[in-house]
Amino acid sequence: MDDVQAGDSGTTRSVSLEGSGSRTVDSVTLRIAATMIFGGVMISLVAGLFHADAASANDHVASFTEYARSDIWTGVHLGQFIGMALFAGGMIALLAALNVQQGALALTARFGALAAAVSIALYGALQAVDGVALKHAVDAWASAAEPEKAMRFASAEGIRWLEWGMRSYHGFLFGSALIISGVVILATRRISRTIGILMGLSGVAYLVQGWIIGAEGFAAANTVPTLFGIILTVVWTVWLLISAWRLRADRRG
Repeated sequence: MDDVQAGDSGTTRSVSLEGSGSRTVDSVTLRIAATMIFGGVMISLVAGLFHADAASANDHVASFTEYARSDIWTGVHLGQFIGMALFAGGMIALLAALNVQQGALALTARFGALAAAVSIALYGALQAVDGVALKHAVDAWASAAEPEKAMRFASAEGIRWLEWGMRSYHGFLFGSALIISGVVILATRRISRTIGILMGLSGVAYLVQGWIIGAEGFAAANTVPTLFGIILTVVWTVWLLISAWRLRADRRG
C-alpha cells in the first residue's frame, strides 16, 4: 500500500501522500466512503444468501414456482437495494475524497460520480420490478385457475424480460462507474493504485454480466464473470477499508 504522511490543514482533515506535492486526500470522507462501500457489499452478499435460487433462473416454470413459495422475496430484494445504494453512494464519496478539482481528470471524476448516482436510481427501479412486480405476477400465476394460467404466466414472463433489460443496463452503468473511478485512482495516486486496478477489473466483470444478461438472461455463461466480479470486489473493498482507517492511525501516530 502507498506510504502516507499525516498533516492537519485547519478545519479540513487531509493527508498528503509522499511524492505527491500539494495533492491531498480527505481522510474523513475517505473513511466514510470505504465504510459505506464495504458495508454495502456485505449487506448485498448476506441478502443474496436468502435469495430463492434452487431452480435455474432461466427455467421460468421452475423458478416462478419457487418465487411464489418464498415469503421473504420482497424483503431480500429490499436488502439488496440497500446494499447497492450504500455501495454506489460510497463510490460517490470516494471520488469526492480524492479531491480532484481541476482539468480533465476532475471532469472524469464527475462523470464517474454521475454514473454511480444514476445507477442507484436504476437499481431501485430494477428491484421494484424484480422484488415487487414479479412477486405479485408469479403469485397470481400460481394461484390462478387453469384457464387463466397461460395468460398469468405470459404476464410474469414479460416482467422477467423487463428485469433482464434493466439488470443489463445497470451492469453497463455501474461497471462504467467502477472503471472510471479506477482510472481516477490510478491517475491521482492518492490511494493504492492496486485498488484502482482491481476496481477497474471488477467494473469489466459488471460490463460482461450486463452483456450476457441482455443477450441470454440468467444463463450459465454468467457464472464465471459473476464470481470473478464478487471476488475482485471483496478484495478491493477490504483493502480500501484497511487503507482508509490506517490513515487515521497514522494521524494519531
